[in-house]
Amino acid sequence: MVVSNRREFLKTSLASLLGTALVPCLPSEALSWSKLVLPIPRRPPKKPKVSLIIDDIGNDPFVVMELLHLGIPITFSILPWRPYSLALCQEIQQRGHEIMLHQPMEPMRRDLDPGPGALFVSSSPKDIALTIERNLGQLPTVAGVNNHMGSRFTSRYPKVRAALEVIKSHGLFFVDSVTTSHTVAYRTARALRMHAAHRDLFLDHVPSMDFTTRQLKRLEQRALKRGHAIAIGHPFPSTVEALKRYLDNTDPEEGPVEFVYVSSLL
Repeated sequence: MVVSNRREFLKTSLASLLGTALVPCLPSEALSWSKLVLPIPRRPPKKPKVSLIIDDIGNDPFVVMELLHLGIPITFSILPWRPYSLALCQEIQQRGHEIMLHQPMEPMRRDLDPGPGALFVSSSPKDIALTIERNLGQLPTVAGVNNHMGSRFTSRYPKVRAALEVIKSHGLFFVDSVTTSHTVAYRTARALRMHAAHRDLFLDHVPSMDFTTRQLKRLEQRALKRGHAIAIGHPFPSTVEALKRYLDNTDPEEGPVEFVYVSSLL
């Protein structure tokens, strides 16, 4: 076929793409080269992302096994030097979940014991570095660190900086658990150009299934508003049951938010 002009060329090209029966139905203006507009496919909107951190891992292996069977990404934060710390670290890693060191730090309340491997405001920079190195040596596969307790320690800039410099030297990210409104940990980590974040809410500071279920809805709403949100929970039976209830009523694939590991939000 001899194409005599541009309009005939376009008719021929569109006929091969759309079928010859469709071409006569097109208005003549649509066949003008300057006015030919093809639709641009739209990408589906991205879901808001939610990250769930479970702290205080290392004492109870049974609750951890239940959490591992929930079928969603969970970042597990493991306390050092607890009875099952190393064994659970290995099990969680084999299951493909993300692991953090749950670094104990000094609280304001003198009657609260942060446990073995803790950092104190009385510690020298050398002692801080040595303690963190030992803790990381016990849990060598962690991807990041967040603080356990630490309302006193995280409010002291020189101590926080000394700890974060060690954490940064290992290429780890840091999540501020925000156990006090006076914390300087997150902004110090950002000043050090670390990958860092802070938690948005606690799921279970009231350890009941109903309360945790309400907190999960709050977490969802916060993510829908901001695009992402981070929650910290604990290995309580009530927390596991609340998560099961939430997931039973919310399809992880079709639901309003996407569960991700905390590292993907940094």
